[in-house]
Amino acid sequence: MEFCPKCGTILVKKTKNYGCPRCNYSLKGKIKMETSEKIEKKGKVDVVKENVDILPITKFKCKKCGNEEAHFWTVQTRAGDEAETQFFRCTKCKFTHREYR
Repeated sequence: MEFCPKCGTILVKKTKNYGCPRCNYSLKGKIKMETSEKIEKKGKVDVVKENVDILPITKFKCKKCGNEEAHFWTVQTRAGDEAETQFFRCTKCKFTHREYR
């Protein structure tokens, strides 16, 4: 990248050569431009298996087997200004139901 020796602005490509857009300085030769980018590889994200044994139990009628108890948890699945999604997993048949509030 080259800079104008008069005003310090970055030289830009004009029709035939490079020049300063601020003070009309022009360079009569070619410019060697180099760019570089450093990309870091992020580590693998592990998915933690949900441990149903530690989830709270609430009264919720299962739509599949009719059981009256279900494990309960919430997850923010949409934008932050919207309500959380509630999940209910039947303690008997393990059917999972979700409710959007």
